[in-house]
Amino acid sequence: MLHLNLQGLQDREGWEAAGIALPRYDAAAVKARTRLRPVWVHFGAGNIFRGFLAALQQTLLNAGLTDTGILAAESFDVQIIDKVYDPYDDLSLLVRLRADGSYEKEVVASVARGLKADCTGGDWADLVQVFQSPGLQLASFTITEKGYALTDLSGKALPVAEHDFAAGPDAPRHTMSIAAALLYRRFQAGGHPIAMVSMDNCSQNGKKLREGVFAAAQAWKKAGFVSDAFLEWLSDETNVTFPWSMIDKITPHPSETVRAALEELGVEGMNIFQTNTGTRIAPFVNAEVTEYLVLEDAFPNGRPPLEKAGVYFADRATVEKAEKMKVGTCLNPLHTALAVYGCLLGYSSIAAEMADPDLKALVEHIAAEGLKVVEDPGILSPRKFIDEVLNERFPNPAIPDTPQRIAADTSQKLPVRYGGTLQRYARRPDLDVSSLVYAPLVFAGWCRYLLGVDDQGGEMPVSPDPMAPQLQALLAGIEAGRPETCSDQLRPILSNAAIFGVDLYQAGLGEKTEAAFRAMLAGPGAVRATLRRYLSERA
Repeated sequence: MLHLNLQGLQDREGWEAAGIALPRYDAAAVKARTRLRPVWVHFGAGNIFRGFLAALQQTLLNAGLTDTGILAAESFDVQIIDKVYDPYDDLSLLVRLRADGSYEKEVVASVARGLKADCTGGDWADLVQVFQSPGLQLASFTITEKGYALTDLSGKALPVAEHDFAAGPDAPRHTMSIAAALLYRRFQAGGHPIAMVSMDNCSQNGKKLREGVFAAAQAWKKAGFVSDAFLEWLSDETNVTFPWSMIDKITPHPSETVRAALEELGVEGMNIFQTNTGTRIAPFVNAEVTEYLVLEDAFPNGRPPLEKAGVYFADRATVEKAEKMKVGTCLNPLHTALAVYGCLLGYSSIAAEMADPDLKALVEHIAAEGLKVVEDPGILSPRKFIDEVLNERFPNPAIPDTPQRIAADTSQKLPVRYGGTLQRYARRPDLDVSSLVYAPLVFAGWCRYLLGVDDQGGEMPVSPDPMAPQLQALLAGIEAGRPETCSDQLRPILSNAAIFGVDLYQAGLGEKTEAAFRAMLAGPGAVRATLRRYLSERA
């Protein structure tokens, strides 16, 4: 049997016989050096980190281009550390899924340690020490869109944010407060420079991270916890930067098929766990082969040579164009459309959805609407990117991605994935935002999805979303199968620019969305019928 731990790596012949590549460096030595002189700490210890960023660092380690790894900190779902870090000596088994059904398998050993970013726990002192280290170059983040939110839809501070602002830097709970508190410790220890790098799939992610950190720091200054000098240090880009980025790699939930294949090869302990927050996690990560990372080159204390591992470095304007291209046009809006309609129509696979002519046509139309206002970043072609997404990536049957996974946190994703396109249409004198057809069809489908009833009239689970209870309360009284029960319940949702990036009524899309939503209430099969009617009208 093959064991995923440092001792188990000694059986090199066994791993090689199973077709699983091993690190070409001394993993134990890298761990020791990283703990002694940390260079990179990452917040968000889940699949995108383990399947992409940790693998990038492994590429550098394998090539002898660096000699330290990454420290992984988890501030939300700390059971990840207990389940898939500590028992496996922080190793991961990365399985890249090719469209032909074959797997590329590699043990990734670039993570030196998993830490719980909990100010009341035993790892906190070590995390503070990491941030006090002069050689720390960057702290990166993959915490999802909701990880940056400090307010609800009405703009009111979340209870956790209110607690953190009142408690000061010694008792942070929210990730933004944790980041601010650790930066404060770095300031107190001499103020060595650092880059704080959001790598999440959201528009202007560096700006969101900066705003979150400053919200906590300014609240603490007002309450007397920190000095003006800390805010001045934090504001100086020779000390602290918040680079923007664009990241792209599909890393779905761990697959039972992959688990079985690994166990058949003799790899022991490939169990899939579910944490208290509902996250599905495993000692392996299954992911697509395709990956992109574009980073603003703003690192005041130096950085790893990630360009040698395929990362694009550019100025902020180029990064923003690449991010808008991917997040607002070429991938994420299409994913959200497939998520909403896939759930309603009973699909459990994105690849299977792409074999549905109606759904494939829907995302092609959404892409066409977005391409009219997308800016070409120069380093990546929007048209080629979309073609790769629609013809290679989404239809890949080896990727066990589900609409249910992608539908999570949709309220946090819509302003990022559709809001920019709506705003750019509104700014263009040669275009009419009210002429859009398929974006409002997605919004209508999402509202229909929130009812928790599928297209056949059966009960359907709604994926986790921090705003779901509030939104569903606004839809109270609406019944699938009874269009007459929908009067003005949608107005407070569709008029909320925090959700869509614009007030849909002011944009001339509110009534369109309402009409499509009511049509989807007609009875069993009404979602499919509405979708086909809209597609046929524009065929």
